[in-house]
Amino acid sequence: MEAVVFVFSLLDCCALIFLSVYFIITLSDLECDYINARSCCSKLNKWVIPELIGHTVVTVLMLVSLHWFIFLLNLPVATWNVYRFIMVPSGNMGVFDPTEIHNRGQLKSHMKEAMIKLGFHLLCFFMYLYSGSRCPG
Repeated sequence: MEAVVFVFSLLDCCALIFLSVYFIITLSDLECDYINARSCCSKLNKWVIPELIGHTVVTVLMLVSLHWFIFLLNLPVATWNVYRFIMVPSGNMGVFDPTEIHNRGQLKSHMKEAMIKLGFHLLCFFMYLYSGSRCPG
């Protein structure tokens, strides 16, 4: 059963790495003016909920399977994703809003967040790979 948990977590982590790279590429396209803010934000907002669900599922899975260290490692990032989604001001298009993305350095902070998430998901990928290889079975 543990092997199944880690294989699922590994596949989910691969999808989250892909999403992080996609966020970085899309935000850097906006930064270089290859796409407009509305197009960028609609592309990114489309993937906020799948990212939230993917990370939350792995976090809950680690809690249920009693992998406390991995659960506690995932909990702050999952909490941040939920907080960011819940705290979207009314009237905004989503987490990424085209009217505000160029204000107050939001573009830079979104880019920094995507880079941090990429590093975190890469760390988790290798951690799941190692943990899965140590499973009996």
